[in-house]
Amino acid sequence: MKLSMPRFDQAPVLVVGDVMLDRYWHGGTSRISPEAPVPVVKVEQIEDRPGGAANVALNIAALGAPAALVGVTGEDEARQSLVDSLAAAGVRAHFQCLEHQPTIVKLRVMSRHQQLLRMDFEEPFDTDPAALLTDVESLLAGVKVLVLSDYGKGALKNHQALIQAARRHGIPVLADPKGKDFEIYRGASLITPNLGEFEAIVGHCADEAELVAKGAELMRQLELGALLVTRGEHGMTLLRPEHAPLHLPARAREVFDVTGAGDTVISTLAASLAAGEELPQAVALANLAAGIVVGKLGTAAISAPELRRAVQREEGSERGVMTVEQLLTVVEDARAQGEKIVFTNGCFDILHAGHVTYLEQARAQGDRLVVAVNDDGSVSRLKGPGRPINSVDRRMAVLAGLEAVDWVVCFAEDTPESLLAQVRPDVLVKGGDYGVDQVVGADLVKAYGGVVKVLGLVENSSTTAIVEKIRKA
Repeated sequence: MKLSMPRFDQAPVLVVGDVMLDRYWHGGTSRISPEAPVPVVKVEQIEDRPGGAANVALNIAALGAPAALVGVTGEDEARQSLVDSLAAAGVRAHFQCLEHQPTIVKLRVMSRHQQLLRMDFEEPFDTDPAALLTDVESLLAGVKVLVLSDYGKGALKNHQALIQAARRHGIPVLADPKGKDFEIYRGASLITPNLGEFEAIVGHCADEAELVAKGAELMRQLELGALLVTRGEHGMTLLRPEHAPLHLPARAREVFDVTGAGDTVISTLAASLAAGEELPQAVALANLAAGIVVGKLGTAAISAPELRRAVQREEGSERGVMTVEQLLTVVEDARAQGEKIVFTNGCFDILHAGHVTYLEQARAQGDRLVVAVNDDGSVSRLKGPGRPINSVDRRMAVLAGLEAVDWVVCFAEDTPESLLAQVRPDVLVKGGDYGVDQVVGADLVKAYGGVVKVLGLVENSSTTAIVEKIRKA
């Protein structure tokens, strides 16, 4: 299955459900309490993160998709913390505020990246379902997917009214279900239970065949468009009527914390579907995103650059030959990770030891090396008749095989100035015996604060000399 990065900026999503605040107290532990056999935590940092449905909306916004959120809170400082965090992330929040009930808060005491204690402050919300439906209906015209993020805390009391309202607008409904009554999700486009939630409804599944059979029957009974069962270390299974089951393996390299993984799955699914992806591709993207989030501590959002990197690894395009458009994308992602970009250029007609040494030295100037290669026409203009010896695709393929080289791109002009203006590398490198001011593009790079370096060439290594030697022979 081929994956690509969707246009999330054109994928508005509405999330409705149980909003909560995830609060973390961080501190060191160096002694046991004299009052009881428990560690004493010296709290040094307090951190608030949107949780529940708010985390789903935050994940959608982090991917670059427009996100709106409808939920229920109290009228307290926890609500204000949520409002501030969501507004800073670009989420449009519409909260039904209940004056005499607290905003749900889950407090975790952390020490050395380990959770020592969790305390929940919550009461089931006495939601006004009619008012909540009115808020949702006022927003449906501007979105492409509706997500029901159900934690069973009372915000959602009229699931069917919400599903039917979305269907009247032709908007697919994705539901992250809770509880032992899935009838309330009848008619949803997709529900995403984990294996425990699924088996609580259909009974234990001894193997994948039984899971598929019981899932098919559940879809038939509830008139579901699709069913995605998340299975932890066993990955995910997507079931659709009249389609073969799709089993995807878990993608996590290291599981650190599974908090919020379900939120990441449904948010990535929703944003991908809103961006026009087919369901199997959207599920594969969600699987990659889940593999990233379980490697983080606590409730966390996945950014677009993180997901794009995972897609590139999956497609084998993290390194190698690039178009200009692809190069600009990977350079942007590398910068988002704080990496320094090095740029060099040349004909590289017959690759020799001098080139290899030079490129290794260039790579040592930063974290990523871009090699821009003159196309055949520009090489001919620069080097004369009979050159290049090797076509540009072959020259780029050989360069891409070098360990020191990250990305290879070609340009048709006699100089790479236009490409330099787009890439804006941190370091521009050339090999030769001339001054920095003689390097093509030096003024441009130095103007925006970049660095220009000239590296020496390996003696007795020259493509022209090699060509002449072969001709004489």
